[in-house]
Amino acid sequence: MTLLSLQPSPDIVLSSAGRAWSGLDAALLRVPRGLSRVRDGELHSLGIHVGPPVRADCSCGGKRMRRLQRHGDIDFVPAGMDGSWEDDADCQILRLSLRPSLLDQVAEDLGRDAAMVDLIPRLQLRDARIEAIGWAIKADLEADTPSDPLYIDHLANALAVRLIETADGGRQHSERSGAAKMSTRQLRMLTDFIETNLDRKLHLADLATVAGVSMTRLKTLFRNSTGTPVHQYVIRRRIEYARALIATTTMPASEVALAAGFAHQSHMASTMRRILGQTPGEIARQASEIRPKLQRTA
Repeated sequence: MTLLSLQPSPDIVLSSAGRAWSGLDAALLRVPRGLSRVRDGELHSLGIHVGPPVRADCSCGGKRMRRLQRHGDIDFVPAGMDGSWEDDADCQILRLSLRPSLLDQVAEDLGRDAAMVDLIPRLQLRDARIEAIGWAIKADLEADTPSDPLYIDHLANALAVRLIETADGGRQHSERSGAAKMSTRQLRMLTDFIETNLDRKLHLADLATVAGVSMTRLKTLFRNSTGTPVHQYVIRRRIEYARALIATTTMPASEVALAAGFAHQSHMASTMRRILGQTPGEIARQASEIRPKLQRTA
């Protein structure tokens, strides 16, 4: 979605540019008061209002709405459509842009005909799931260390699923058996692949290929099989591997972080503190205290 502003152009406060995200782009924009027009683009776009309310006069796809735009209000503009927004004060918008190919793939994964998914403009949409996904993406943009790309893939996929659901009146097209699981062989192949590639950036598409299923189906099957979302499983395995290296080797913490797939040493430390309640230094000190005791009893 390209903004053609008749006022000063929006300022980009935060952006996903350069983060190698796939299927999804995001930006936090500071939009000056006045009239901004949107010309048809190649991406589906959602704008989530952030902060104090402003009065807005919006037109898109033949729809017009004058409203008080509040924190969390969502406007959805399908690819190929244009519109205009006139705000009576400066505001901030979290803009999420999805590639149509991602929605087409997710629709196919859900057993839907993508051509029959009726994506129409939605103004002042309130949807708790979309909003939660948006705030999770905003938090990642604001974080000092970006999340694993696998987590962003998960959010992009979930956003595509929800857009398809809302386009269909909120009806969910779920598996006939909510307890469908991966086969023992599939799960072993996938967990083995994760273990041998912890030092790499993993994407949902990579894991789906290994398991021989679609990305959407992988999320459901993996959670049903392990009780854990796949991105959380990968984070946990990175942490456990890093803890084992710290406790049993003399590798510098910076090398341990890279070997376990963390962006850098402080990324590893903050993740360990959040999930384990311990820092790498505390783990190393505990290990150094235990080793002499084990040697004396050997």
